[in-house]
Amino acid sequence: MPDLHVVILAAGKGTRMKSSLPKVLHSVAGRPMLEHVLRTAATLSPRTVTLVVGYLAESIRLALSDRPDLQLVVQEPQLGTGHALLQTAPVLERLAGALLLLSADVPLLRARTLERILEMHESSHAAATVLTAQVERPYGYGRIVRVEGRISRIVEERDASPAERQIKEVNSGIYAFDLEPLFPALRSLGTQNAQGEYYLPDLVRIYRRQHRVVETVTLERADEVRGINSRTELAEVNRIVRQTKNEELMAAGVTIEDPATTYVDPDVQVGPDTVIHPGVHLEGQTQVGAACEIHAGVRIVDSVLEDRVTIRNFCVIQDSRIASGAVVGPFAHLRPGSDLRQNAHVGNFVELKKTVLGAGSKANHLAYLGDATIGEDVNVGAGTITCNYDGVQKNPTVIEDGAFIGSDSQLIAPVTVGRGAYVAAGSSITEDVPAGSLAIGRGKQVNKEGWAERKKKAIGDRR
Repeated sequence: MPDLHVVILAAGKGTRMKSSLPKVLHSVAGRPMLEHVLRTAATLSPRTVTLVVGYLAESIRLALSDRPDLQLVVQEPQLGTGHALLQTAPVLERLAGALLLLSADVPLLRARTLERILEMHESSHAAATVLTAQVERPYGYGRIVRVEGRISRIVEERDASPAERQIKEVNSGIYAFDLEPLFPALRSLGTQNAQGEYYLPDLVRIYRRQHRVVETVTLERADEVRGINSRTELAEVNRIVRQTKNEELMAAGVTIEDPATTYVDPDVQVGPDTVIHPGVHLEGQTQVGAACEIHAGVRIVDSVLEDRVTIRNFCVIQDSRIASGAVVGPFAHLRPGSDLRQNAHVGNFVELKKTVLGAGSKANHLAYLGDATIGEDVNVGAGTITCNYDGVQKNPTVIEDGAFIGSDSQLIAPVTVGRGAYVAAGSSITEDVPAGSLAIGRGKQVNKEGWAERKKKAIGDRR
């Protein structure tokens, strides 16, 4: 294969999105649509990748600041697709090989499709190879005009005759070009069309006039070249991506009770025999093991669940790790840095942050555990708080193996509760508790006999 250079067009305004965010940074299944295109292109191991930006170029540049391998060129003003590609001349004109042209707003393209177009381009020694598709409603697309079965030209919707508008084979906007004749041909483009722009598809007519080879590859699934120009189309493409992911998971042995309400990002991994109930969101780089059960309304982001984990209804889990056999929820919140060990239990309305909960330990009700290291077989009573913030910095709490924390206790960090120690209910613990001790940190109870009756009488007298 000759050297491959990828160019991605991302200069358009995306007016119909009605957004202050560049269209290509809008999210498709958890990541920007541009990122989908970049990832697909990367599978081809191109020598260079160049992004043509224009509208809100600085926002796109900032979003790609972690991609030093990416070349950005600016198209200003935006005078059509031919003009956009011409802006890459300073970085590509002196190179040799093939140029693959993609659109940043077409995120459904598969790597295998790009391989097909490049294979055709190389085997036919074409100057240009066009990816086409058959669609039932071709409105808005450029039409492929053929003569004796060979592509003759591409005519845009606005410039097409009534007969040409009946053609159902359309231009996808995806091309492979031989670099050697490309830039001289781009400089010969004119603007004699309805939009007064430099149309890239006019290269087909120019090459045919020069007796150069122009080939096509026709897609079997037109959805692959579906572009995004509006919020409605964004939602439709999101649905396609998520449906595809759900089908892959179910084919691999995952039970998804209601695929229509299950949202799984493309990079998520789920093991066989896991059951996912309706309304679940699995996002980012989440990994779910085998034989887990995730109940309705759960959201899990960038977290790892080992085998046989149960997540009950309406939990939120972020950047956390949950070991095998653990149970979480309902209505629990695991914030970043939470680490539940084997067979640990976190119950309703319990919040963890940067906390290790040891094997077999339990915090079953209404607790906040932050910046804590909790050992094995610890019982944390209802209403317990690790008071980790002193107004200046976060401080750690350590609860060693086998300890028992009574209900409604506050552990004022930094503090350590020793192995097998008890903390009496209602205590505020400000000092370390030695192993095997009972700590009581509360005021002495005082009962005042007859106080209630005297209080009622006093109120009645005032009335």
